[in-house]
Amino acid sequence: MSLRDDQLATLKAAGKDFDYYNIANLDGIDHLPYSLKVLVENLVRNIDGANITDEHVKTLLDWDPNAEPSHEIQFTPSRVIMQDFTGVPCIVDLATMRDAVKDLGGDPEVINPQVQSDMVIDHSVQIDKYGIADAVQQNMDIEYQRNGERYQFLRWGQQAFKNFRVVPPGTGIIHQVNIEYLAKVVMSKAEANGNTLAYLDSCVGTDSHTTTENGLGVLGWGVGGIEAEAAMLGQPISMLVPRVVGFKLTGSIPEGVTATDVVLTITDMLRKHGVVGKFVEFYGEGIASVPLANRATIGNMGPEFGSTCGIFPIDNVTLDYLRLTGRSEEQVALVEAYAKANKLWGDASDPDYVEPQYSEYEELDLGTVVPSIAGPKRPQDRILLSEAKSMFEKTAPAYETEKTVKDPVAVSTDFRGDFDIENGDVAIASITSCTNTSNPSVMIAAGLIARNAHAKGLKPKPWVKTSLAPGSQVVADYLKAAGLQDDLDALGYQLVGFGCATCIGNSGPLLPEISEAINANDLTVTAVLSGNRNFEGRISPDVKMNYLASPPLVIAYALAGTMDFDFETQPLGTDADGNDVYLKDIWPTNAEVAAVVDGSVNREMFLKDYASVFDGDHRWKGLDVPEGELFAWNDKSTYVRKQTFFDGMKATPDPVADIHGARVLALLGDSVTTDHISPAGAFKASSPAGKYLTERGVEPKNFNSYGSRRGNHEIMVRGTFGNIRLRNQLLASVGEEVTPGGFTYDFLAKKPTTIFEASRDYIDNKVPLVVLAGKEYGTGSSRDWAAKGTVMLGVKAVITESFERIHRSNLIGMGVLPLQFPAGESYESLGLNGTETYDIAGVEKLNEGVTPKTVHVTATHEDGSKTEFDAVVRIDTPGEADYYRNGGILQYVLRNLMK
Repeated sequence: MSLRDDQLATLKAAGKDFDYYNIANLDGIDHLPYSLKVLVENLVRNIDGANITDEHVKTLLDWDPNAEPSHEIQFTPSRVIMQDFTGVPCIVDLATMRDAVKDLGGDPEVINPQVQSDMVIDHSVQIDKYGIADAVQQNMDIEYQRNGERYQFLRWGQQAFKNFRVVPPGTGIIHQVNIEYLAKVVMSKAEANGNTLAYLDSCVGTDSHTTTENGLGVLGWGVGGIEAEAAMLGQPISMLVPRVVGFKLTGSIPEGVTATDVVLTITDMLRKHGVVGKFVEFYGEGIASVPLANRATIGNMGPEFGSTCGIFPIDNVTLDYLRLTGRSEEQVALVEAYAKANKLWGDASDPDYVEPQYSEYEELDLGTVVPSIAGPKRPQDRILLSEAKSMFEKTAPAYETEKTVKDPVAVSTDFRGDFDIENGDVAIASITSCTNTSNPSVMIAAGLIARNAHAKGLKPKPWVKTSLAPGSQVVADYLKAAGLQDDLDALGYQLVGFGCATCIGNSGPLLPEISEAINANDLTVTAVLSGNRNFEGRISPDVKMNYLASPPLVIAYALAGTMDFDFETQPLGTDADGNDVYLKDIWPTNAEVAAVVDGSVNREMFLKDYASVFDGDHRWKGLDVPEGELFAWNDKSTYVRKQTFFDGMKATPDPVADIHGARVLALLGDSVTTDHISPAGAFKASSPAGKYLTERGVEPKNFNSYGSRRGNHEIMVRGTFGNIRLRNQLLASVGEEVTPGGFTYDFLAKKPTTIFEASRDYIDNKVPLVVLAGKEYGTGSSRDWAAKGTVMLGVKAVITESFERIHRSNLIGMGVLPLQFPAGESYESLGLNGTETYDIAGVEKLNEGVTPKTVHVTATHEDGSKTEFDAVVRIDTPGEADYYRNGGILQYVLRNLMK
């Protein structure tokens, strides 16, 4: 008997009986933070005697808040959620796995997600049209023209796979749809014995801001595509038991302060504290006064303060939100009964409440928060609104060059008339993104600012690209119900779409005349958006400085027209009587906002908008979709291609082999991130990916981005290691200039060339490849293609001083061997420069079921001399050894499913 059997119990909720795993009576449970109790339940429910044992549960119950993370556990998410950029490759792999099963003589239908998996198409809408009545319809028409191939494929997946649902374009942003509809908080499923099992909702996603769900008490975070695919196929995710930071909230938000100001303050505090790799958990009596929408806004910013999650416990605020958003009374009753039975109820005023112990502590009195923005290039760089003008004046010179024109530049346009633009002008002011558009208080505040500004005759400056891209259709409903959309329209804030838009970099082009004036005169113009990311170059290629702000402040900056502005001392304009109008004259009170929210946001809106959430509009329904269990691949498609990972795969894996005669593809320094490795953003016609498309008749204007083409491995492998800031020192080792980007030296052709073209030469000649690097290899996001692209280039091993944990795991998941130099050594200290050939012996021990601690590496120099060392094998768990022996995690899962 295991704990799994011992802890099975019965729960009554809404007149029904549920089986559940009772963790409330386990020794040590009381002092654990909420988030670790969630992990305890997850472990107990998934004990299998191999990957997860009673001992793992005991280790977690004995958690020492002061200890550094060292114990590894296996987390098995209840759900997976994807957006269309990062999700398409997951579905391509599943479709390819079906073909592979058929080739091996099996039933293709064994390949299905093993847990509920949802995709929300929200990353592909671009703001091409704005400031006109039918902008949203025109933008959606363009979106379908650009992405028709991908959407046909996803529609096929929607009908071909079990446990896989697609939320079509134009519905909303992944995280908002998640908290408003998909998340259950407590899930239930029918069991073989006829009973119903209740268990905790947990969810990983292929978008880093999956942490929005933490506001609901749902544990989860963003993962790379490989971990997501593994989770979809029922494989656990390996993780270290984290340190947990307790963040106490007290007081209440003062007049004139928004949820955005609170979240920027928390982001600032936690970045300074240092929470990377840690859980953050909010607690204390003060959280009862934090609305769920504000909790979601805080949870959303987890990646920006750097933690794995930023979670709130389940309490009455959670239940009220579930009711508001249309969840059934039976579901609400189940959540309450389950949370109370398993000591997951987070009401600090409850007499039975036990305050958890935490590893570290932070505290914020909400009454001390003041209006803020963040920028010009990082979310954690908070600026007090009262100091925004002076900070801009201090920061702006760093963005100017000798070519920057200091005087105003005249611009003439048909769309917005004639005007002058100059340094500091706001070129984009966009209400967009999951951070804030899930929050009625800030959206209604923006609408009230628009109403008050409109009444006083104020308008945004003509050079500002204005846009409203809410996170769900419910936002459009309540803005309309409150009579505020007409006022937003009057200021140029017509709906442009329901999706990430500006925040993901899909801000769309500026007016050509404005773009030309900016670039011809090297002007430093700015963007203000209500999003969560403002990294350099992310928002628009024409804009150098990007600022995060609340939705009402986005409109305020559109009215001001420049970042070089002090809202306290400078008027936004004059009213009909010639009186100066200041921001304070049009800013609504907290009571006014609350009254409109209470009067216009209701349960019926959520029920209506989510009643047919998976159906889509006439465009979606009208797609020509292939039918059948296998996808009909189109060889001419430049968006969706059958993956090659399973070509020639056998039912039983070949033994793993030692590596002989390997060449170095890249010699890299410290802190090479997955963003350096993985293809992202736009690419030029002269790049290998650009040449591939040009040869197939695609014009550069239709290239789209690497992100939109993630379903085509031919594009992605050509962009791997292609980041313009990557410096391959191998070129210096052979006396060539180090050209930033995806370049290397081909030792077979004896010439510098692109990494992709060199890799084809080596593969054709059956020469294996290795990558040498320094410390912290593989930090960052965009992780799936960083590993997939590496293996597709023919790389068999990566040897570094240290790895980021998840990228190390992903390399194994793709069949690449992660090795570390001996402690204290590096390629420099060993006298290696990448011109050597490499033999790696001892790998074959894995065939005996043993994972060697080290393997022996012999580097043979050009003069015939040798450098030898023992490299540490970073295959850290039995599961990872199984993945490596099978050539990767997908091959391992496929073979197991066939059994």
